[in-house]
Amino acid sequence: MPYLQRAGFNGRLAFAIAAAALGSSFQHGYNTGVVNAPQKLIEDWIKSVEQNRTGIPEVDPGKVTMIWSIAVSIFCVGGMIGGAITGLVADRFGRKGGLLINNVFVIAAGILQGCSRAAGSYEMIILGRFFIGINSGLNAGLAPMYLAEISPIHFRGAVGTVYQLVVTISILVSQILGLGSLLGTETKWPVLLALTVVPGIFQLVTLPLCPESPKFLLLGRGQETEAHAALRWLRGTIEVHDEMDEMTNEYEAMKSLPKVTMREMFTNSMLRAPLLISMMLMVCQQLSGINAVMFFSTKIFKLANLDDDSAQYATLGMGSMNVFMTLVSLVLVEKTGRKTLLLIGFAGMCIDTVLLTIALAYVHSAQWVSYLSILLVIVFVVMFAVGPGSIPWFMVSELFNQSARPAATSLAVGVNWTANFIVGLGFLPLQEAMGGYVFIIFSVLLALFVVFIFYKVPETKNKTMEEISAMFRQQSYQ
Repeated sequence: MPYLQRAGFNGRLAFAIAAAALGSSFQHGYNTGVVNAPQKLIEDWIKSVEQNRTGIPEVDPGKVTMIWSIAVSIFCVGGMIGGAITGLVADRFGRKGGLLINNVFVIAAGILQGCSRAAGSYEMIILGRFFIGINSGLNAGLAPMYLAEISPIHFRGAVGTVYQLVVTISILVSQILGLGSLLGTETKWPVLLALTVVPGIFQLVTLPLCPESPKFLLLGRGQETEAHAALRWLRGTIEVHDEMDEMTNEYEAMKSLPKVTMREMFTNSMLRAPLLISMMLMVCQQLSGINAVMFFSTKIFKLANLDDDSAQYATLGMGSMNVFMTLVSLVLVEKTGRKTLLLIGFAGMCIDTVLLTIALAYVHSAQWVSYLSILLVIVFVVMFAVGPGSIPWFMVSELFNQSARPAATSLAVGVNWTANFIVGLGFLPLQEAMGGYVFIIFSVLLALFVVFIFYKVPETKNKTMEEISAMFRQQSYQ
């Protein structure tokens, strides 16, 4: 503990991390997972709403499926919009200010979804999911940015991993609350959807007690005194001269440069190289097959002769393993580095998907092959949590200086949500056409991602912004 305090970690910083992460990344994870358990209940309710509106006893199942698909997928559409406006919000309102204002969407979504059943309107669920999608898209950019900017250099990776840690915890919470013995019932599912307001209220109470990002105050607003006070509060000491000097040097260097535009992100080779890396890491994360494996997990568990309840609890076990391994990566990221963990994670997932494809082809031949399939699904989740799950979110903040960070974050987060949307649309038709062989696609993609990371992604562990910028000047990232 004394080491942590010497390195700049203290109770106030922990409080600021909790206030920023719990109220933001919780929305991302919870609303990703919350619709899975009550799907059948909500589809039956949509059917009854249509019957009441039209007076026709038989409702086309295709129409119900379409309404449900819109309700699920519009979350990603909202995320794409939220991600695209991250830079604008971060520059206009600040990191802390943007996170606080963003809770307007949470409250609106909670009210709409919570009242949908009573009002007999599935449109309210669709609109609520759209609003919470915008909120989650903004959070995915603003929260890692704030966390990266308030953390000491030696804890930047560990603090950045907190975002993904809370995402995994909130997915698990949504799975537990969605159990039939809790809120996954015919009358209680609106409460399950409306609970998304709780972390929003937590953030509205706690985050105002924390300072704005010192880097934003100095480099974004030119407020040196306020930045110094914020840094003293976060470090719990007045000995912040070295860190202030480093920020001041970055500020002086930045003043001589014009404000970075979106066009310049693509035309300036110094910015284009890290931008390509940031966006590619987001694509790698979403096209890794994690969502496909999560979707396929219950089916694989049933192939292993688990009944519905056992398969559900096995899925909870998988979610718990995801949380545990993200915690492990929080420790490892500052010891082994970002690039190493990305390579281990993606290479492990690549080998795993090859073995899973083979196992699924012979799953009916022997009982032990079914159990092997379960083990391979869990190993896949473990490999994802080691690095690919968390590192892309905060890496973008490490690769760019203050002036380019908001624009770069907007583009990277927008790409992540777009890739997420594409996987959501494309996986089911592919899975129906190819069965278990669909994982061959992910095996090939993962192999390509490993090659890209090995040759193109730099190591940023314990490096200052000046050192990272110098790396891009020295190396040719064509």
